This record gives sequence, structure tokens and C-alpha cells, in this order.
Amino acid sequence: MITNDADMFGRVLTAMVTPFDKNLKIDYPAVEKLVEHLIKTGSTTLVVAGTTGESPTLEKDEKKELLKAVIDIAKKRVKVVMGTGTNDTAKSIKTTQNAEELGADGALVVAPYYNKPSQAGLTAHFGEIAKSTKLPIIMYNIPGRTGITIGADTIVELSHKHKNIYAVKDSTGSVELSGDIAGHAREDFHIYSGDDYLTLPFLSVGACGVVSVASHFLGQEITRMQDAFFAGKLDVARAAHYEAMPLFKGLFAAPNPTCVKYGLSRLGICGETLRLPLVPLSDAQKKDMDTLLARYDLAKSLSLK
Repeated sequence: MITNDADMFGRVLTAMVTPFDKNLKIDYPAVEKLVEHLIKTGSTTLVVAGTTGESPTLEKDEKKELLKAVIDIAKKRVKVVMGTGTNDTAKSIKTTQNAEELGADGALVVAPYYNKPSQAGLTAHFGEIAKSTKLPIIMYNIPGRTGITIGADTIVELSHKHKNIYAVKDSTGSVELSGDIAGHAREDFHIYSGDDYLTLPFLSVGACGVVSVASHFLGQEITRMQDAFFAGKLDVARAAHYEAMPLFKGLFAAPNPTCVKYGLSRLGICGETLRLPLVPLSDAQKKDMDTLLARYDLAKSLSLK
């Protein structure tokens, strides 16, 4: 049975957006503004070049420069994890090794997408990556995007075989699957909810935190919800969960990170610019987002504007 400490990466890992300027280049002044905002509002780890960071549209050199910039801005105040997974084991190994060389604190490695390997193939894929690096690896289980589920037995097996396979980001939506992992993985393995709206249910079966999107806006509130849960104040945690639920769901009213970037633009942190094939919200969608954001006193969380 796993423990639910969060000694390495903390309990609020933010899947950070990648700000772009009007010319679709990475907006590094906005990156700095965003990193400072996330640190001051409770993020314990920043995840760079994940799906929320529009990783499919980032070039290899852009990912390297973005990682270096975030590490430099963070100055070890929080951990920095790099999204390094692809559907090619050799490329994933190289990208993970590059992240290690550049000073990342960990690697987020998604299940291979599109080619849909078997469970044996997944075991071999993650095993080879683990053997290639000293970085702690967070496996990313998100069948809605990859077309394949990393089975509980596979994750348990990998946790026992490879000490540096540290955690799984579980975006399966299945509390049952995470419960099976929690009951059989090695003791110091970790589970992070990959969905904000399931953070509290996942904590109840052994998760230690969340890889969050909503923490761009509610980092302090998510921290308080989790602190209340671990302090045994379950009614307080549930109340915080219910209060945040409209935002948890509303941020995915359009393909991620479309709503997040629009919200951040309204708060003056970065622009709403996206790279195709993602497109901005319609006027009607923006009106809905404005109504949603108005429910929360986000100004109190802003460190920069």
C-alpha cells in the first residue's frame, strides 16, 4: 500500500500554459510573469511543455529554451518537471536525457499515443526510459488523448521494477483504477490526480495531490482543500471542492488550454494567443468565461498585473 506524502514535488503541480506573442513566438516576459504568479499562489511544481503547454506545437529547441527559462526564473523556489514523452521510445529517451542535462527536476512521460502498444509494450517503453535517466519519472495515463490505458497491473509492476518511476498522473477518470494501484504499488510510489474535479475523490483512495490546470487561478484554494483533507477536516475540504467545481469544469468548455489562456489574458498575466489547430474562444464563449471568472475573487491572488 502506498503512502500519500508529497515529499518530492508537493501537492499542487501546475500544468503550465506556454504564453505566445502575436507573432506566435514564445513570450518570455509573459513566461516570467506567469511563473512568478504561480509560485506566489501555491504551485509547488511547474510542469513545462505538457499538453496544457501546447507541446504538440512546440519545436524541440523551443522546449529546451522554455525549460531553461522556467528553471532560471524559478531559482529553485519550486520544482520544474518537463514533459518528455512521445510515441517513440528512442525519442522519449533522448528528450528525457536532454531535460536531465538542462536541470529539470523530473520528467512527465505520457503513454505512447496513436500506435497503441500492448501492456507488454508499455512495460518495455517505460522501463527503457527509466533505465536511461536518474530523473524521477511521472507516468501520464490519459487514454482520452492517447487511445491506450496503462493498466493498473502494468503500473504496479513498473513501480516495483524501477525505483525512479516515482508516480503516475492519472487522467483515466477511474477512482477504481487508482485505488488498485494504491493498494499494490511499492510503498513510496505516488498518485496524482490528472483532473481537478477528481482531486478530492482521488485523495480518498491514496493520491497525494493533483497535476492541475485550475491552479492557474485557484492555487491557494486547491492547497487549502487538500490541507483540510489531510487534517481530517472533511467537511471543509468538501465545501472547497464544491465551490471550485464550476471553474474545474468550465476551464474545459473548449479544448485545453483555450479557456485558461483567455482567463489569464483577462487577468493581465499573458495573452490568449494559441497555435493552430487550436483557435480562440468565440464571443459567446468569452462571455460565458467572463461570467464564470466573476464568481471568484481572483484579484486577491494576483501578484502581478
